[in-house]
Amino acid sequence: MVQSQATLDRTFAALSDPTRRAILLRVGGGSGVPMGSLSEHFQMTLTGFRKHVRILEEAGLVTTEKVGRVRHCKPGPKRLEDVTKWVATYRTLLEQRLEHLEDFLERTKGTP
Repeated sequence: MVQSQATLDRTFAALSDPTRRAILLRVGGGSGVPMGSLSEHFQMTLTGFRKHVRILEEAGLVTTEKVGRVRHCKPGPKRLEDVTKWVATYRTLLEQRLEHLEDFLERTKGTP
């Protein structure tokens, strides 16, 4: 549980930044985008851009691979699996609570 919590924290931290979310959108589901051409869409140094990519890599959201002299960025193996599972669990919990509230309101209807 602790390890999965740490993984989830890393994923949410990576997704909390608008630049990193934009990088994920640009990487998309493709087979890889050259880092140089990917970085051109962001107004920052290549070093700053690489830092964002490294955070996404640590969260398992992207991977990078050097092909010849060019480093490519592509979707990672984890993608958003951890977040999807967490949201599904949280959604179930909220739905149960809403059902309990609905039952309570129905039972107390008309009670002063």
